[in-house]
Amino acid sequence: MRPTPLRLGVAVTAASAVTLALATPILAAPSPDALVAEVYGGGGNSGATLTQDFVELANRAAAPVPVDGWSVQYLPSGASPSSQWQVTPLTGSIAPGGRFLVAQAKGSGGTVDLPAPDAVGTIAMSGTGGTIALVTGTAALTCKTAADCGADTRVRDLVGYGTSTVVREGTPTGNLGSTTSAARPALTDTDDNAADFTTGAPTPVNSAGQGVGGPDPDPEPEPGDERIRDIQGTTRVSPLAGRRVAGVPGVVTAVRATGDRGFWFQDTAPDGDPRTSEGLFVYTAGLNPTVEPGDDVLVTGTVAEYRPDGDAPSNSLQTLTELTGATVTVKSKGNALPAPEVLSVPAGYLPTAGGGTIEALPLDPATYALDYFESREGMYVQANDLRVVGPTNNFNETFVTLKPDQNPTARGGTIYLGYDQPNNGRIKVKPGSATPVRSNVGDTWRGATVGNVEYGNFGGYALAAKSVGEHVSGGIRPEVTDAQRGYELSVATYNVENLAATNDQAKFDRLATAVVANLANPDVVVLEEIQDDNGTANDGTVTAEATLAKFTDAIAAAGGPRYRWRQINPVNGADGGAPGGNIRVAFLFNPDRVSFVDRPGGDATTPVEVVKQHGRAALSVSPGRIAPADQAWESSRKPLAGEFKFRGRTVFVVANHFNSKGGDQAMHGRYQEPTRGSEVQRLQQAALLKGFVDRVKAVDKGANVVLAGDINDYQFSPVVNALTAGGQVVALMNTLPAAERYSYVFEGNSQTLDHILISSNITRYRYDVVHVNAEFADQASDHDPQVVKLRPSTGNANVDKVVFLLEDVLECLPRG
Repeated sequence: MRPTPLRLGVAVTAASAVTLALATPILAAPSPDALVAEVYGGGGNSGATLTQDFVELANRAAAPVPVDGWSVQYLPSGASPSSQWQVTPLTGSIAPGGRFLVAQAKGSGGTVDLPAPDAVGTIAMSGTGGTIALVTGTAALTCKTAADCGADTRVRDLVGYGTSTVVREGTPTGNLGSTTSAARPALTDTDDNAADFTTGAPTPVNSAGQGVGGPDPDPEPEPGDERIRDIQGTTRVSPLAGRRVAGVPGVVTAVRATGDRGFWFQDTAPDGDPRTSEGLFVYTAGLNPTVEPGDDVLVTGTVAEYRPDGDAPSNSLQTLTELTGATVTVKSKGNALPAPEVLSVPAGYLPTAGGGTIEALPLDPATYALDYFESREGMYVQANDLRVVGPTNNFNETFVTLKPDQNPTARGGTIYLGYDQPNNGRIKVKPGSATPVRSNVGDTWRGATVGNVEYGNFGGYALAAKSVGEHVSGGIRPEVTDAQRGYELSVATYNVENLAATNDQAKFDRLATAVVANLANPDVVVLEEIQDDNGTANDGTVTAEATLAKFTDAIAAAGGPRYRWRQINPVNGADGGAPGGNIRVAFLFNPDRVSFVDRPGGDATTPVEVVKQHGRAALSVSPGRIAPADQAWESSRKPLAGEFKFRGRTVFVVANHFNSKGGDQAMHGRYQEPTRGSEVQRLQQAALLKGFVDRVKAVDKGANVVLAGDINDYQFSPVVNALTAGGQVVALMNTLPAAERYSYVFEGNSQTLDHILISSNITRYRYDVVHVNAEFADQASDHDPQVVKLRPSTGNANVDKVVFLLEDVLECLPRG
């Protein structure tokens, strides 16, 4: 696992941030340079190959680390109050990216000596468990708990190995033995020993780069036994994972000197097996690569499978095969690069495994697109004449399609129409040695885009760009809807992406312009992601009056009406979203066109009920929350119901923001078919919302109901199907042509999260998704708004015909 500070493009959800805060013990800050790289206590034991215990140190910084006056110290796993730390003093320094070998006690067994150590101690370390500390002094430590050791500023690094060890950082490593050590392959220091270390065969290396097999690199460099194809193998996981390989030959094809720094190299004598990649990434752990394209190299390092976001079984992401802790011999420079392979994607997407992992399945690159990309992992490739299907984000990453004719939208995107239609032509282009030009959906990159294939946490397989084709604009512009007619009630929904009074005025102005100019001043605007007045400051504030006042002021300043608002403050911290933000849904309404029926008593915990008044449905409180105490809304936004009057007719509008899809297994992940775990809660929420509609209709079958907001699910999903079951409401997204059913773009798929549903007795309406954000690199929100212009029913179909006819006539009469 790599250190988080070196990652680019990593988004941590609010929920995961809270979990990490609770799970991480209070320990010393992770070491920025010198740390423990490997621990082995089985030397000389029965069954051991090595004759001696050792502790290997490493320096992951760009400058030498002097260790004069430092020490390596050891404490038994079952430390008692009488246990004493044993000390091995150190002298010298650890070179940048280098190793430092500390030999400890010899046993009577084993046949292979350590390489020449850089320091020698006499500690008889346990072969199964104990604690090793790297200390900036030689006085014996006195701490006997993880907390006390973490508070001792002399402790530079602390490693507890063996499951019973109590003095450690986070969780200890697994148990060791005569033939296994605990090694830190990526030099990661997360203050969790179990996450940072893996167990495997011991691989001691000294400051001269010598291992148990002799000098490394060899003064007369020759290729070792393994080739890149042997490391990559024929499945998703290397058969050599965890092993140190020596003298792997290849030519450097590209370098990356920012973010995940390192370089790619490729074997120039491929084996002809389409399953085995001939390219590999060498991760340099924050150091700039010392090689350049065209270098003929021999690389020695540890084979690692890097899984973005960690190795927990719940993490569904796949891995990137790479070399870590590497040393490089440059044999010659200026060599020709292998010709980049032109990418050509097969018809399928991924094999299935009944929900289990596909990592051990043999690759089938002729059948499955993601098997094809895996079989080219690390290789130098080329993609021609790409269509942009996901706008460039803040990390300069852009989704393109290798299949320009695959499910195109009218504006140049790729529509997502079902779980069985993942659009396998999509791939992300991210910065490598070149940075992609900022692009909108529908733009094209004419000619060749060249780079190396890799795997990451957002979007899966990516092309790390070495060069990008010529940017050609597709010419899309923000859409503008037409205004509602006098007899039409217009209701819009807009997710304004964590809007708080603390945001810059520019964000308010852009959102306001969209309401006025692009949405044509809807009569009612359902808003999602309104934060409290001080945003994510977590101080107990729950009011949003300043946020809504700033927004409505901006709308008026843009030439729109003076909107009024209705909302209910949530219980602090109970509705999910960014900690401290207290996001909620809200109504804006234009009092010149529509009136709000206020019925007091609605608050964060009081449920709204449907009552009967004068033979018609009404709300017990308005605004009011639907079943706010039900567990379906735990850590999620509660729907807000409001009663509106338009031309004497009652319209019930419900603002919604269902729980997010966070935590679902990745579409491109190792578990296939992926589990949509978050769907369970949304189905519960849909049942409550449908139950509310059913109660309204039970009292008044002709009632006008509008459900609007961010349902956080697709138009073809079980959640939307649950809402429309029985025919009481119609999902308007499904009334559009298939290629227009989107309001959001995620990982290059144009898709639907936002919805407006109306009761089926409303038969006169015009519906429009207004594309102003999701397809553009420059966004005010990541969602597009949508609006319906409808003619509310009187509750009697025959009366409707007469009323609608009169309204039509009146609308045609001259004004004045």
